[in-house]
Amino acid sequence: MKKFIIILLIVQCSNLFVQAQDVLSNKYDLMPWPKEITEYSDQFTIDQNLTIAINSKKSERVDKAAVRFLRRLAHRTGVFLDKGFPVYNQKGNINLIYDTASALNLNTDESYVLEISKSKIDITAKSDVGILRGLETLLQLTQFNKKTYYFPNVTINDAPRFVWRGLMIDVSRHFQPIAVIKRNLEAMASVKMNVFHWHLTDDQGFRIESKVYPKLQEFASDGLFYTQNQIKDVVAFANNLGIRVIPEIDVPGHASAILTAYPELGSKDNYTYSIERFAGVFDPTLDPSKEITYTFLENLFTEITPLFPDEYFHIGGDENEGKHWSENEEIKKFKEKHQLKNNHELQTHFNIRLEKILNKLGKKLMGWDEILTPNMPTTAVIHSWRGENEGVANGGSLIEAAKKGYQTVLSNGFYIDRMLSVEHHYAVDPIGDIKLSKEELSKILGGEATMWSELVTPQTIDSRIWPRTAAIAERLWSTKDVKDIHNMKKRLSVISYQLEELGLTHIKNRDVILRSISHNQDISSLEDLVKICEPLKIYARNKDGIEYKTYSSFSLFADACTADALDANIFNKKVTNFLKVQNRLNTANILSFLEKWAKNYDTFSKLEKNPKMSVLEDLSKNLSTASTILKEAIESKKINNDSLLVLKEAIAYLKLPVADTEVVIVTALEQLEKHCKANYKK
Repeated sequence: MKKFIIILLIVQCSNLFVQAQDVLSNKYDLMPWPKEITEYSDQFTIDQNLTIAINSKKSERVDKAAVRFLRRLAHRTGVFLDKGFPVYNQKGNINLIYDTASALNLNTDESYVLEISKSKIDITAKSDVGILRGLETLLQLTQFNKKTYYFPNVTINDAPRFVWRGLMIDVSRHFQPIAVIKRNLEAMASVKMNVFHWHLTDDQGFRIESKVYPKLQEFASDGLFYTQNQIKDVVAFANNLGIRVIPEIDVPGHASAILTAYPELGSKDNYTYSIERFAGVFDPTLDPSKEITYTFLENLFTEITPLFPDEYFHIGGDENEGKHWSENEEIKKFKEKHQLKNNHELQTHFNIRLEKILNKLGKKLMGWDEILTPNMPTTAVIHSWRGENEGVANGGSLIEAAKKGYQTVLSNGFYIDRMLSVEHHYAVDPIGDIKLSKEELSKILGGEATMWSELVTPQTIDSRIWPRTAAIAERLWSTKDVKDIHNMKKRLSVISYQLEELGLTHIKNRDVILRSISHNQDISSLEDLVKICEPLKIYARNKDGIEYKTYSSFSLFADACTADALDANIFNKKVTNFLKVQNRLNTANILSFLEKWAKNYDTFSKLEKNPKMSVLEDLSKNLSTASTILKEAIESKKINNDSLLVLKEAIAYLKLPVADTEVVIVTALEQLEKHCKANYKK
């Protein structure tokens, strides 16, 4: 009986704790949501006397973080601080206390304790990286009223769920300048991400300066590459943010650029290699039967690995269909000699050779999940990316790899370039409800959002990464039970605007593109359309046969649209509420949108048209038609057959893709049409 009572009390206490966290998550816009947070009744006032004191061994990482914090806090609050730099070994309003300056690796302790009282703030951590994570949380806690800015009195105990919380950026298909990389690194740090996976080579370009093999930048980069000094600068910049940098040199496939510079390494004789201008999977492949291939890679890796201090080195290894291998008689003989039954075993042979090279250089080989073959040593790291869209059942390779003893990282479900909703990504859990042993669990390191750049430029890349990646960051940091989508979206809307402070362009560049489309006319009608349209999903943008090149324009209507259309999300919820209860508030909420859209074509029609805008004319016209009829029907509670017919035709048009986008309020409009027909028809 006593045992039962104890269990009951534990359950009750646990439920009370969860309820308290739910209340606070509705009050504070923290992301990722911390492990534990307790609220008290007072507040710490932010004024010009605020100081940061560092009471531990000096760390460049903490020193720079403290300065960044002061600048960002001053910017957010408008307070003119008397001291703009941290002080050492003396009391301050904000005290940073840690034990060690960490070398970034899987064992880095990122936990911290944040205690805010009326008179002081203490951030305590085992490592300097934990201090960085605590400072980001403190900045997110900035509150205000009419008279002052303040921090609420809370105590937070926090630590990440997974040790690998990454973002991959592909700079091969579309080169991304250093400024783009750095602003995204700062954004990553603000939501406690800790791995930047830099996809540096592919068919469309080799983006690293090589002094050993200078033809790589001369013939394989179009002049768009990072110097070794620039790479060192980015790695140091990331290190000071507590972010590890993992390079990827993709081999043996995706090798068109490498073979343009060094065709003697190719698998097909008398073949003219050239930098690929299109997106897709191509045949050029390094020849694994030639010893010069391994000599080339060993020399290249020996030159490049010192630029990246991290233990992990990504060799790609994906999407090699082996066509050129199968056509090569010497490679066929090589397979027979080494008793390799097929191209998968040949690639495993190649990967094992690379692993030995990287081991000599003190590196651990990481590759996409195609490298998960029976003979691959378990010292390799499996990057799980394939799922149902790639014909891989049961959720992909992550769990399989862990059970076989490989360290593994998840990207299946986190492909943000597919333009799927934030809800989709937030629902992906690396482990889910699968039962694993303690040893198997330890093999699942975490996950990475992946930003492939076929359809992005420096102007649009931020809007494809953010703010959805902040939700993925939460999935990888916060406890598994933090999963309320509506609460997440509430917090994400605030975090999204705060990310602009770091120089991200994910919000403002929408209007830049719309002004370009309209040639600097009134963009209000275009803004309304952008807020209800989303780009076509999962690489469907070129389904009409358009083959986009690496230098094609990506400054069209679809590029101004985002994965989670703002007005559509709100309107769809309002329609659900209205259909449940037709009270004054719910009706007014619906009518406000319909009234705005009813006027859209009147505004749009007055603009001077050009080819980029003309494709939107029928969209604007049919949106206005449908909205006008629905608005009049709901207001008058009357609708006739002729109006219903016109309404149905307008909605039918809105179901069709327009300018590589889809209208995502169609279902809600159809629901309103059925409601009007059922309740208001004469």
